Amino acid sequence: MRILEGEKVSKHFGGLAALSDVNLHIEQGEIVGLIGPNGAGKTTLFNLISGAIPTKSGAIRFKDKNITGLKPHQICRLGVARTFQSVKIFSNMSALDNAMVGSFFGMPTSMSPADAAREATKSLEDVGLSAAKAIPARDLTLVNQKRLEVARALATKPELLLLDELMAGLTHTEMAETMELVTGLRDKGITIFMIEHVMKAIMGICDRIMVLHHGENIAEGTPKEIAGNKTVVEVYLGE
Repeated sequence: MRILEGEKVSKHFGGLAALSDVNLHIEQGEIVGLIGPNGAGKTTLFNLISGAIPTKSGAIRFKDKNITGLKPHQICRLGVARTFQSVKIFSNMSALDNAMVGSFFGMPTSMSPADAAREATKSLEDVGLSAAKAIPARDLTLVNQKRLEVARALATKPELLLLDELMAGLTHTEMAETMELVTGLRDKGITIFMIEHVMKAIMGICDRIMVLHHGENIAEGTPKEIAGNKTVVEVYLGE
């Protein structure tokens, strides 16, 4: 089953075409990578899918429902959650309170604080932050701040999770642990669409990879196919 589809998705900023007629599809249960040089339009695509910015033209469908033009909270409550390229946490709030924001935001009806705390606690457990729930978010290490963002997203109960450069800035050990986290989330039934520059991660855990260049989709395939694609090598991976 296709959980996400995009047809001729375009976005311009002034005279700059950030995305031009991009087509995409993601099957339920996949881990799909999105790569490309800086400025290729990757985060713009995530912003369009999540409703952070409006789509100029084209259509985006989640589980066969047209979500083009919906507000971020409406899309989130349908089952789409995301993290951000630059960590966006509530630094003065505890890890638990950060995750509780996700619990409240993701529910279409009102939720009691006790229920929100229960859901948030579970999401912290899922990312390995149970012991840090009382710690102010600003005092967490970078890797744990990134995990906290994932926990907050998980607290919204997503079926599709958009991860924007989750591996950036991590050590080799932290990266390996984070790769295990991502595959573990997929094993729990969450479909993953991830932007990443760390090729070890992309090649190691993705079922398929999309490549954007100057706002256009120039290639798509398995990690092996992408690694052997001459055009991709020339514009992104390097000779």
